[in-house]
Amino acid sequence: MPELRWQKSSYSQEASACVYLATAPDTTLRLRESDEPDVVLHTSRAALAALIATVKKTGRLRRGALSSGHSPTGA
Repeated sequence: MPELRWQKSSYSQEASACVYLATAPDTTLRLRESDEPDVVLHTSRAALAALIATVKKTGRLRRGALSSGHSPTGA
């Protein structure tokens, strides 16, 4: 798998609490955070957009909002 180009979220202020996003060659999205960079969430643009809309609307996360699971980097 080609190296992913990670972009830090503009909302990540502190070096120890950063969220990163990358687009994989298959166009799915990858998310990770600086505290556990080997744990990578895989999701679609639609699922991430739904998660963001839900959080904006309710101010809360709902269980399974990304619904794509996670796996170690490179898996």
